[in-house]
Amino acid sequence: MSYDFDKIIDRSNTGALKTDVLEERYGRADMLPLWVADMDFETPHFIVEALRKRMEHPLFGYTVEPKDYWPVVMKWIDDHHHMKVKREWLTYIPGIVKGIGMVINVFTRPGDKVIIQPPVYHPFRMTPEGNGREVVYNPLREKADGSYEMDFDNLEAVADDRCRLLILSNPHNPAGIIWDKQTLARLADFCTQHHIIVVSDEIHGDMALWGKQHVPFALASEAAAQCSITFGAPSKTFNIAGIVSSYAIVPNDQLREKFYSWLTANELNEPDIFAPIATIAAFEQGEEWRQQMLHYIEENIIFVEDYCRRHLPAVRPLRPEASFLVWLDCRDLKLNHDQLVSLFVDKARLAFNDGEMFGQGGKGFMRMNVGAPRAVIHEALERLKKVL
Repeated sequence: MSYDFDKIIDRSNTGALKTDVLEERYGRADMLPLWVADMDFETPHFIVEALRKRMEHPLFGYTVEPKDYWPVVMKWIDDHHHMKVKREWLTYIPGIVKGIGMVINVFTRPGDKVIIQPPVYHPFRMTPEGNGREVVYNPLREKADGSYEMDFDNLEAVADDRCRLLILSNPHNPAGIIWDKQTLARLADFCTQHHIIVVSDEIHGDMALWGKQHVPFALASEAAAQCSITFGAPSKTFNIAGIVSSYAIVPNDQLREKFYSWLTANELNEPDIFAPIATIAAFEQGEEWRQQMLHYIEENIIFVEDYCRRHLPAVRPLRPEASFLVWLDCRDLKLNHDQLVSLFVDKARLAFNDGEMFGQGGKGFMRMNVGAPRAVIHEALERLKKVL
């Protein structure tokens, strides 16, 4: 079956975060929204049909997890990431950012420290701070080609005995890096030696591009498996972020017992009626859709690269190895933060994420969501070209 990713869908007035809070967030509503990390493609029909079939039954009382729920998830992880996950390692969680907050509350106390690696997804900073924990910064080091690497010398310098957690973006958001196995294993060795738990956010793990292979942190080494809590979900890949369908993987017995018993006591490990249905449909029927979607995303990225090279030479896209997010280096425009935001928002009427929200190293960057029909991407670039 051939899927249509060029179809433009009006999401306004549907409660969509991407469209319906522009006035609140940006001060104006007449903008092209390419900011929130969900795609503007139709949710695959087989997921919609599975949900519709359940909706035909007129009673929505308490439910139990379908028997095939976790076997389907386990098979997907094995087929795509060559990781054999045991059933007891898995549990549902009500969202990945929420899961990070839960880990913080279970494994740390106020005043403990949490390490993050900016520029990185901003809830990695906001969630620890909001829970009264101190955030320690281990900035990524920019390489000559514009990509990034981990700075282990700095990590050694900033980590102390109050550091309890390190939150890892794997693949990395916003730069789209797929961390290699050697880097992850080295990080695991460091965290094991310093008694630091790694929380690995792998929500973009099923969106590796250009034939690359995502490496789950827990698969990097035995040390990585034993010091980690991994979060995943079908939500980004199959565009069902509104159906909270996240899960955790914890191989270590002690970490799992402490975390999962707390989730159970608070009934936070029980999915709603629709999350398992959507997950099963996505993982059982979604491979062809996923492959076509990733190919379309790759073509969108190439389109952005070619357009910037021809018309916007001061804007340099960093090619992501995973996800539908493109990290735009706008430093050659020689604008300060307010000027850069004004250029995109007030002049070009584009809702992107400004780089400074991702922390140190984000100044002069913008994050662009290319999970949209190509005509929309073209219109966004045309607007930017016009104002420049």
